[in-house]
Amino acid sequence: MESSPDSGVIFDLDKKRARIKEIDRLGQDPAFWSDQKKAKTLLQEKKRLETVINDIGALERKSSDAKTLIDLAVEEGDEGLLSEASQLIKLLEEDVQKESIKQLLSQPEDQNHAILTIHSGAGGTEACDWAAMLSRMYKRWSEQNGYSVEVIDYLAGEEAGVKSVTFLITGPYAFGYLKAEKGIHRLVRISPFDSNKRRHTSFASVDVIPEVEEDVEIELEEEDLRIDVYRAGGPGGQGVNTTDSAVRVTHLPTGIVAQCQSGRSQLQNKERALQVLKSRLNEKLKSEREAALAKKQGEKKDIGWGSQIRSYTLQPYRLVKDHRTGIESGNPDAVLGGDIDRFIEAFLLQNIQRDV
Repeated sequence: MESSPDSGVIFDLDKKRARIKEIDRLGQDPAFWSDQKKAKTLLQEKKRLETVINDIGALERKSSDAKTLIDLAVEEGDEGLLSEASQLIKLLEEDVQKESIKQLLSQPEDQNHAILTIHSGAGGTEACDWAAMLSRMYKRWSEQNGYSVEVIDYLAGEEAGVKSVTFLITGPYAFGYLKAEKGIHRLVRISPFDSNKRRHTSFASVDVIPEVEEDVEIELEEEDLRIDVYRAGGPGGQGVNTTDSAVRVTHLPTGIVAQCQSGRSQLQNKERALQVLKSRLNEKLKSEREAALAKKQGEKKDIGWGSQIRSYTLQPYRLVKDHRTGIESGNPDAVLGGDIDRFIEAFLLQNIQRDV
C-alpha cells in the first residue's frame, strides 16, 4: 500500500516581502553592523526569504505555461497537447509539494549540510550487511536529490558489510530533510548468510547532525583534545586513502570522538575531523538545552536515537512501515533504492502540525 501526506502549506509571500524590507531598513542603520553575528543571521534570513520568493515565482511561471497549453489544446481539440499539459500539471504538483515541504524547514540549521552516521547493531555479519544496505539507500537518495556525498570515515565489517560509516552530505537543506531519518532502523529477512535459510532481524542506528559553519563559536582547548593518527582503510579503495594519514580526535571532557580518513593528507583529515567534532559538540549542547527546557516544562519527549522509527520487512511479506507516522510502502526494493521522500515528508508534516 502506498500513501503520501497532503502538505496544506500556504505560501505567505506578502509577509516574506515585508520581512525583507524590514531587514533592508535595519541594514541602513550603522549600528546594525556593530553586532556582526546578528547581522550575519539577518542577512542569511533575507537570503532564504529571497530564495523562497524566487522559487515560488518559478512555480507561478510553470503554472501559467500549463494554463496556456491547456487553453491552446482545448481551442484546437489537440489530444496530444492535452496529454502534454497533463504531464506538465503532474510535474507542477510535485514541485509545489516539494516547495511546501521546504517551508517546514524553518530552523536555521535546517539549511545546513548533514553529517550522517550509520552504526550496525548486534548481530555480526547480518547487522553489518544491513548497515551497508542503509548506506546505499542514503547515497542513492542523495544522488537523486542532487546532493554530493563524501565518505569521511569507514569501518568495514569483519566478513561483509560495514560496522560504521560517516557521510558528509552536501547541499541546501540536507540536514532539514535527513533529520527525519535519525533513529533505529529494523530489517526482517531470510538471511543470505544463514545456510539454514532462517529469518533474521537486524538493527542499525542512524544519527544525523547539521554541519556547523566554520565561524561557529565553539572553543576547542588544545589540552582537551587527544589526536591519534592511524592507517585509513575503505570500501574497495573507493575514494579513501590507505596511508597513515587518517585522524581521530577525542574531546576528553565529553568523550566525543570524530574521525576522518577521506582527505589526501593528515592536515586535511585533521581539519575535517575538528569540523565534525565541532558539529557533534554543538548538537550535544543543543540537546542539553532542549532537555533542560523539557524538564522545566514538565514534558516527556521521545529520544529519536534510541527509538525504532522504521521497519523494513522482506519476509514473510514485503512492507516498509514508519512507526512514527504510519506511512507504508509495499515496494521495499524502491525504498532501499532511495525512494524515501514520502517518509521524510510525512515526518516533517507531522512535527510541524504538532508544534502549531
